[in-house]
Amino acid sequence: MEINEKFLKPYDPANTESRVYKLWEESGFFNPDNLPGDRKENYTIMMPPPNVTGVLHMGHALMITLEDIMIRYKRMQGYKTLWLPGTDHAAIATQSKVEKEIQKKEGKSRHDLGREEMLKKIKEFAQQSHDTIVSQVRVMGASCDWSREAFTLDEKRNLAVNTTFKKMYDDGLIYRGNRIVNWDPKGQTTISDDEIVYEERTSKLYTFKYSKDFPISISTSRPETKVGDVAVAVHPDDTRYTEYIDKEYDLEFCGVPIHIKIIADKEVDPVFGTGALGVTPAHSMIDWEMADRHDLPRPQVINEYAKMTVGGENLLGKKVTDAREVIVSWLRENNLLEKEEDIKQNVATAERTGGIVEPLPKLQWFINVNKPIPERDNKTLKDLMRVPFENKEIEIIPDYFSKTYFHWIENLRDWCISRQIWYGHRVPVWYRSTSLTEGKEEIYCGIEAPQGEDWKQDEDTLDTWFSSGLWTFSTLGWPEKTKDLADFHPTDVLETGYEILFFWVARMVLMTEYIIGEVPFKKVFLHGTVRDGQGRKMSKSLGNGIDPLDIAAKFGADAGRMALIVGTAPGTDSKVSEDKIKGYKNFANKIWNITRFVLDNVDEKNFHLLPASPLANGEENSLVEEFKKTIEDITSDMDNYRFHLASEKIYHYIWHRFADEIIEESKKIILEGGEKAEERKTALVSIWTNCLKVLHPFMPFVTEEIWSMLPIPNKNLLIVENWPFDYAQGKPK
Repeated sequence: MEINEKFLKPYDPANTESRVYKLWEESGFFNPDNLPGDRKENYTIMMPPPNVTGVLHMGHALMITLEDIMIRYKRMQGYKTLWLPGTDHAAIATQSKVEKEIQKKEGKSRHDLGREEMLKKIKEFAQQSHDTIVSQVRVMGASCDWSREAFTLDEKRNLAVNTTFKKMYDDGLIYRGNRIVNWDPKGQTTISDDEIVYEERTSKLYTFKYSKDFPISISTSRPETKVGDVAVAVHPDDTRYTEYIDKEYDLEFCGVPIHIKIIADKEVDPVFGTGALGVTPAHSMIDWEMADRHDLPRPQVINEYAKMTVGGENLLGKKVTDAREVIVSWLRENNLLEKEEDIKQNVATAERTGGIVEPLPKLQWFINVNKPIPERDNKTLKDLMRVPFENKEIEIIPDYFSKTYFHWIENLRDWCISRQIWYGHRVPVWYRSTSLTEGKEEIYCGIEAPQGEDWKQDEDTLDTWFSSGLWTFSTLGWPEKTKDLADFHPTDVLETGYEILFFWVARMVLMTEYIIGEVPFKKVFLHGTVRDGQGRKMSKSLGNGIDPLDIAAKFGADAGRMALIVGTAPGTDSKVSEDKIKGYKNFANKIWNITRFVLDNVDEKNFHLLPASPLANGEENSLVEEFKKTIEDITSDMDNYRFHLASEKIYHYIWHRFADEIIEESKKIILEGGEKAEERKTALVSIWTNCLKVLHPFMPFVTEEIWSMLPIPNKNLLIVENWPFDYAQGKPK
């Protein structure tokens, strides 16, 4: 049989992959509305939107590969598949990056430029980054529906954000209050918990008394905050301090008058330090909550620039690190310092600026997670996040993350959603003065700006997670009741990194349950961190990062995909190296060579017999039946999200069973000729064409290219061929 001259040379991914991707796009099969056949059941994945802050890394490549495997598998099974792509404006990260560039190139701050000009520059950067990301996603082979692409800061998402904000505001779930927040003194904004990076640093733990007459010693690593202390807390069962509980003392600490009350609180650890805790409500999340329980005052002694706001010349206006030295010297001079020891401490720093985070009380917008919601059977937002997992409406893969999730929910505080930056969804609240003399304000919350004069919109923007929390349903057209929303929601699986289980996954459950009364997804599939060949985290400082585009150019995207998937169980970190990727490039070439052998040794009529019927010879039939059992096993792995096992099994079958054994023995059988040779040819064609189908979700480019050159009558593109042998497992359930 005459074969394509391409098979006379080694497989060339560089001249294949972009052409094949264009073929898929032009076919329209990425769009579920264009899929062939009668597809009654839907399968939906929303792509976790990459941040428009630069380029994709290998963690993104793993995400894209896993989701593409899921979608291609379900598409071949006959589902109406929607994989909706998009990008995230990533407010703080994007603005911070552009601010640094402007400062570096022009020596200007955002305030020098003004809000309008600054936003213009950020949007230009975001668009360039978006275009780069989209091209990378295509290079990886992502079969997502580009016609439905979304952006977390586009007009449709802004309408969804404002509609959600107003509903929560009207329901009393969103409020403006003075509460303690994570404050970034460098970036001059509040930040969320996930934007904090904890760095282990050597620090000092100081043990001292406020004064010689004060009866209790306390320990702290931040003496500078003690000028803001209002109480000393001890455990109610700690007999060392029972006699002092409820007593009050007026003292002068480093020149600052303080009033200290001794309180009993079960949250105090009697083993740490002296078992007594100096309570600074304005500068500690834990102490703020303690102040709530004991009705304590909250004097602020550090400002937004991490400088002292109390004291005389020795303290006032000093940076906190300098103030610390002043207070420690004062303690020494007054013989109040009892102990000074080195400790290891996790210091909270802002991910984007590197600034040390200061807990500060600020007037901000919050979401109340503990308020009963009448229209949700008086469940709280905490309940709405927890119950679907308890009722198994949502399954986490792997399951051991569930315990961590529940623990996080129980300890959840009200969510601070306002940010002091310009890039993002602006808080949809407007103010105007009603009486200049009394300083009263009229407040309007709405989806659009209010009518009338003198209204001024809130300067703050919303936390990025607020808009991305609406991702599964805002991308389908909500607040309109669209056909897409009816057809494709709830989505089937959310695939994402385990590190954002709480920050994104939980907030999507919160928003979706509250807004539309259903779960956003049925399964959460968590992947781990992609590390280098030595198990180290990839970073600029180590210079060990691997660029997905470089991998695709050097080895082919298929090789990169296999290297990322084989051996990578859900929720576990994985190692990837160029040697591993090179091994799968060799595998792609092996597939190419196997195809050449098959085409060289069979006749076109053997392809016309597909799909293979039961064969006359029991030995040949047994080869096909053996492979069917392999596919059954792989299908079970695919259905249960064990892609690392499925990929390994098809790899081993092709290389070690089919190539090393079946092909080797076939050479002799075909050479001898006769009826047995014809049966063997039919078996080879049947098995090999189905090998290509099973391998397609993992290595889509090389399999589609080979498929296009097989003499199969009435064939379609491999991307929409049926999963092999029409098993019950290969049909929508």
